[in-house]
Amino acid sequence: MSTTAFLFTPPFTQLNTPYPATAYLKGFLNTKNISSYQADLGIEVFLALYSSKGLSDMFEHISAKNQNWSENARRIIVLRKHYIQTINGVINFLQGKNPTLAHLICQEGYLPRAERFKQLADLNWAFGSMGTQDKAKHLATLYLEDLADLITECVDEHFGLSRYAERLGRSAYHFDELYAQLQAEYTYIDQLLIQILRAKMAELQPQLVAISVPFPGNLYTAFRCGQWIKKHHPNSKVVMGGGFANTELRSLSDPRVFEFFDFITLDDGETPIENLIEHLQGQRPIDLLKRTYTLIDGKVEYLNHSLNRDYKQSEVGTPDYGDLPLDQYISAIEVVNPMHRMWSDGRWNKLTMAHGCYWGKCTFCDVSLDYIKLYEPVAAQLLCDRMEELIAQTGERGFHFVDEAAPPALMRALALEIIRRKLTVTWWTNIRFEKSFSRDLCLLLKASGCIAVSGGLEVASDRLLALIQKGVTVAQVARVTRNFTEAGIMVHAYLMYGFPSQTAQETIDSLEMVRQLFEAGVLQSGFWHQFALTAHSPVGLDPAAYGIKIEPGCSGPFANNDILFTDPTGTDHDAYGFGLKKSLLNYMHGIGFEFPLQDWFDFKVPRTKIPKDYIVNALNEDEILFIKANAKVVWLGSPPELEISSKTKRGETWESALLTFYDQKENLSIKVDVPQGKWVLEILEKIAVDQAETWTFQQVQEHYEAEGLEDFELFWYNKPFNKLGKLGLLVL
Repeated sequence: MSTTAFLFTPPFTQLNTPYPATAYLKGFLNTKNISSYQADLGIEVFLALYSSKGLSDMFEHISAKNQNWSENARRIIVLRKHYIQTINGVINFLQGKNPTLAHLICQEGYLPRAERFKQLADLNWAFGSMGTQDKAKHLATLYLEDLADLITECVDEHFGLSRYAERLGRSAYHFDELYAQLQAEYTYIDQLLIQILRAKMAELQPQLVAISVPFPGNLYTAFRCGQWIKKHHPNSKVVMGGGFANTELRSLSDPRVFEFFDFITLDDGETPIENLIEHLQGQRPIDLLKRTYTLIDGKVEYLNHSLNRDYKQSEVGTPDYGDLPLDQYISAIEVVNPMHRMWSDGRWNKLTMAHGCYWGKCTFCDVSLDYIKLYEPVAAQLLCDRMEELIAQTGERGFHFVDEAAPPALMRALALEIIRRKLTVTWWTNIRFEKSFSRDLCLLLKASGCIAVSGGLEVASDRLLALIQKGVTVAQVARVTRNFTEAGIMVHAYLMYGFPSQTAQETIDSLEMVRQLFEAGVLQSGFWHQFALTAHSPVGLDPAAYGIKIEPGCSGPFANNDILFTDPTGTDHDAYGFGLKKSLLNYMHGIGFEFPLQDWFDFKVPRTKIPKDYIVNALNEDEILFIKANAKVVWLGSPPELEISSKTKRGETWESALLTFYDQKENLSIKVDVPQGKWVLEILEKIAVDQAETWTFQQVQEHYEAEGLEDFELFWYNKPFNKLGKLGLLVL
């Protein structure tokens, strides 16, 4: 079998779903009739290792070393028969193939337990008596992590379930350490990886091998694969691309890198890969490649003279997950938080609503790079076409839109299209907490299958949010998260500490804001991370403007992105990390709100200056009811029943109309005048979501007045008619 392109992701990224880069490229190559095959070597190496044969071989390998292992490692080694006996069943269960095993897993005495189980919380409150499946997934995940700890200590110090040798790729200004590691003998994991790679290369005999490296945790294994291919298959050319190259290798000059790769491409991969294939087939000279590094006469050269433009999002085709073993990915639950689990539990089809970021101003972000800077949305109809194709292809109806920040207007259009097509899907994405996310828009998103959003609150301080150019305030975030929460959509907030000029007072005040948001019930999940300065962000490009100084030696001939700096404000941000994360863990579990903030830290911190009712007051602020004339008006509900009745009193007879509405949960009746009742019946049919055209608020008002009815605004805003919002009358 001869294949033009072999696309793969090296170990390790996620174990529950494939990283989508190769599926995107395969989908594009399909549109060009270029043959390709893709693989996820991460899941394949994992399954080879986490099997009865894999563990048997590994324990034999460990026994041959006979070293002075830790107490935890000794315990696992002594219990190895129990691990070998249970591993296949556990993996099958996590693959969704043996759900009844959950009952055994939840019983003490079935799974061997080591150090990870000591952090086991009381699971009853988290999973309840009906949560056997989820509880078993969590216990099985701890079991896998125990084995991972053993592997790290006794087999391969670089091992990690979702990353491998990450330290070697992170902030590696110089190639020396990674290069030295690559000259060493194969590790045990290397041997498993190369064994799988050898079989695929022998079968495929590809002209081009494209290795996607999204993260530093994939870098070492990518180099190992490139090294082996160049030695044993010199006729196959090897190219690296992906997120790591796009951000870290933009000033690459070390020629030793090309002992492992023939080419490295930057940014969107479609045109560079197409040009590269044309070059390998003798149809394009090397100097007409696009955004490609290679070695010419012993010197690293960057070639970007191609006359071909990048493809528009409408032209790149639907991602193709063919070749990937979709039924073999595992669903794990690392933590019980319902939002966190979505990153590791369940298989999601990955799509993008828009290339780049529609906001593109945040000063900590790589806004100077094309993957952020070049904003291009995909039409809602095309997105739904791709969703339907992926459902047919994979059998999965869950979608994760991996946008930098999904545009509210496009989310609205996508939700309407999903509902109109009567698609039953589940989806989630990343957003900015901007005021466009009204109560009605959130209800529409929920109706279309949206279950969760994640977004950057970053530093919960209005001064720092302005400095970051986030374009939101804390009060605004509170109201938006309330809208999502009340619609039944989970909200995860990315939180940041250590931004340039941030003071200890602002860190504590930010924590108080977060505490109040969780206490008010408008946030369900969050994660604190320390600010990292990157070379391509506004702060990195102009550090003096933010009052910081770059430390010497923060550049080199290999990877250049993360930058070390000093902040003259003098705050020891490292010291706050543990307390911030410990408090957040408690808040996510709904406890600890009454504790003074000082209790989360083992050193003196300032008292917060934020009023205790700041968030509550922000949520209680009266919103001005003003509907723009061009706002879209949509009815999601069923047609109501209209009953006209008459009453006679003192010789006078008058009629009234009773409109009765039904939804899945309740009935609602409102009484109006007969002409208005007939108008409501007619207008709801015209603005129903399945109609081809969407009406504006102005068109609705004009229709009302054309019927000779008076006081439109008085009727629209009155209390009985306003109740229809709960049943699906939305103004967007």
